[in-house]
Amino acid sequence: MTKETVVLSFFVSSTADFKLPRWSILQLSLSHYWSTLISLIVVNHTMKDLTVDFNWKRDRLFDKNACEAILDICQENPQATVEEVESKSKSKWRPLPLDTVELEKTASRKLRINAKDTMKIAEKLYTQGLISYPRTETNIFPRELNLVPLVEQQTVDNRWGPFAQRVLNEGGPNPRQGRKSDQAHPPIHPTKYANNLNGNEQRIYEYIVRHFLACVSKDAMGHETVVHVDIADEKFLAKGLFILERNYLDVYTYDRWNAKEIHEYRVGETFMPSNLSLAESTTSPPKLLTEADLIALMEKYGIGTDATHAEHIETIKTREYVGLHENIYFVPGTLGMGLVEGYNRIGLEVSLAKPNLRADFEKDLKLICDGHKNPETVRREQIEKYRAVFGIVTERILEIDDSLGNRLEDRPRPLENEAIPQDDFRPVMKCPKCNGDLVIRNRKTGTGKYLSCTSYPQCKNAIWLPVSIDTIEVLEESCNICGPTVKKLRVKFKHNPFLGEPNPNTICIGGCDNIVLDTLNISASSVRGANRTNAPSTNRAPTNNRNVAPNQSTLNNWVTGSNRTNSSSQPSTSTRQATSNDTRDDANASLSYSNAPTFPMPAQTARPTQTVRPSNPGTSNSRPRSFLDAPTPRGQQGDVANGPNANVCSCNQEATLLTVRKEGPNKGRQFYACPNRSCNYFAWASESEPNAMRQNAAPHANAVRQNGAPTIGGLKCDCNLDAAERIVSKDGPNKGRRFFCCPKPMGEGCRFFKWADDVNGTNGNDNGHDPYNGPGGAPNTSWNSGGGGGGGGNWRKKNTNWKSKKKTKSTGTLKPYNKNATQRKPKTCGICRQEGHIRTNCPNQRN
Repeated sequence: MTKETVVLSFFVSSTADFKLPRWSILQLSLSHYWSTLISLIVVNHTMKDLTVDFNWKRDRLFDKNACEAILDICQENPQATVEEVESKSKSKWRPLPLDTVELEKTASRKLRINAKDTMKIAEKLYTQGLISYPRTETNIFPRELNLVPLVEQQTVDNRWGPFAQRVLNEGGPNPRQGRKSDQAHPPIHPTKYANNLNGNEQRIYEYIVRHFLACVSKDAMGHETVVHVDIADEKFLAKGLFILERNYLDVYTYDRWNAKEIHEYRVGETFMPSNLSLAESTTSPPKLLTEADLIALMEKYGIGTDATHAEHIETIKTREYVGLHENIYFVPGTLGMGLVEGYNRIGLEVSLAKPNLRADFEKDLKLICDGHKNPETVRREQIEKYRAVFGIVTERILEIDDSLGNRLEDRPRPLENEAIPQDDFRPVMKCPKCNGDLVIRNRKTGTGKYLSCTSYPQCKNAIWLPVSIDTIEVLEESCNICGPTVKKLRVKFKHNPFLGEPNPNTICIGGCDNIVLDTLNISASSVRGANRTNAPSTNRAPTNNRNVAPNQSTLNNWVTGSNRTNSSSQPSTSTRQATSNDTRDDANASLSYSNAPTFPMPAQTARPTQTVRPSNPGTSNSRPRSFLDAPTPRGQQGDVANGPNANVCSCNQEATLLTVRKEGPNKGRQFYACPNRSCNYFAWASESEPNAMRQNAAPHANAVRQNGAPTIGGLKCDCNLDAAERIVSKDGPNKGRRFFCCPKPMGEGCRFFKWADDVNGTNGNDNGHDPYNGPGGAPNTSWNSGGGGGGGGNWRKKNTNWKSKKKTKSTGTLKPYNKNATQRKPKTCGICRQEGHIRTNCPNQRN
């Protein structure tokens, strides 16, 4: 047992418990105390070579002296007088239509084939079309089932064919009807004649055919005679049977009805017994259970179903709860006896080793099928019942250990009480559904964690955390935005999804930071109440009135340029700016504020919830995030955006709708692409949003001006999402440098990357210069972005007849054709900004 797992199953132990009483009696009967001597008086009458045995009405006595005294009295006056002669018709009923339980029991008793093999063979015969479905509880043939063709098929067999023809000639078939029906399958019967089977398959098929023909024929008829006689006031009787019509017995060879001949006696007649003596015997214990006996008991006490009896019996044999004696009788094993005794010692009102608990459950299921009970009521009651039992068993599990130790002649090794991690039970926050506690739990698979409500199963709210989380710790510190009931979490990721931030990281999942919720794929409804706002009003955009001006400090933090210094002097109320989910509905709303024209908000195509972020990493702890939309060349604005297809590529051309033809998981899926193949624009048709494309094509939708400071918009990653602005935190020459990348978590998004100084041309320092305006505030439409995959382009105001060239290998930027250009600037590295080499062979490039 050292290399095997002991399964403490109280369900299969109930099956094993049936064997213990008989086994215990058998063990005790080996002593003389249980081998009790019995005495009886034997009377027989022989005449014309026919001996009739008379049975004593007292049957037997356990007192030999008393029995001898009665015998002496009878021997003093041995003449027998016939007091009564009963003569009546007797019939032996034909079998009921065959169901699964009867098939298993008869195959085990008569054919010596166990239930598991019987069902395996029956299922094979069913798949060959020879018999009906073998797993059924029905023993009633439906009226609409025509049995005549089924009987006619069997008339060709030389073994039971004549009997089948006799059934038809006598007006049959006339099946005997039972009382059970599962409303799903008819009784087991042959559906096709077969004479090419061998072995046990042939034996099982023959039994099914003979049983079917027997149940549709007639009962056996006989005549019984019972004679009552008196000897010295002691009563004796004899029975005789004469079979008149065998009927079904002619084909059903698995049943016996033996005739017993008797003399013809008349009332008042007297005779002298041929033998009048005393016989002695001893009691004997009941035989051990056979498989057929066990199946009958399982059906009687409601353990399992007809389709699972064989499986349960095989389970208790496989787990060594029981063994087989002479390959017929079940003997309880050491492990099974220890398990049953342990459950009996726990002290439950009804021992788990008994079938009561499971039988009650099966009865409730049947009542549900009959429409007498509500499924939800049964589920709730059964869960409460099993939970109470489980709690008691858990508290007294040592009783089972002791019982197993006694039977196995070994003692269980003591286990040290391991400290339970407090974080597993420390509440993270209140459940917004029921106000219970949300606690951290491990997934059943062993990988990953989740937050579960302590009110389960009444409340099924759960927060599934990504499997990329390595460790998670509930801190004592509360979130100053969400409130004292929401604790912060210290999370260590296997792969940090928050680029530029430390790992481990301290976060709050209470709903104050939409970036955290989006990155960890947490539904806002699972952490926020129905009437709860997600952040103070001073740190979020308006949610109800689309025409209300946004908070001034929010816009100051959002814009770039010289105002970064001003924004740094403002105190931050949170490490992350909070937004409302209502911005999803206001994606196309217009914002207005003083001294600035009204402009439409940039629409989001993939992540509707956007957060307004300060762009200076040195003045805030929040994650940088900007709306970067590519500007539209003058003279082309509005035409494409207002067309029938509002999907516009990076060349400002109407995107073409194509269909994937290549074999693979995306075959047949539609997508948008650049019509001239000039840029890398790509968007799935099911994920594109025309409204968002119209907003991107609107004039001046990509910039906000306030006090001369610009805000850049329109830079897209290869996923067609707004690129996220990050800061290099790793030690090295680029530490503190700003860059743009895909906003999705690491490993899930594209490989888009762009240095911030490559976008605005200021090398990371604005110095009060506005890249959108030339000297004197004149507009300058030069935009040097060159983002790969449709993330940007290169437009110049002076060159209206520009032509696109192939992408360079270094940046993937579309280079405009300028015929007036007489001198080109030397190439500089995109990493270190030095001349003489490019980023692909830069010595400062990270591996």
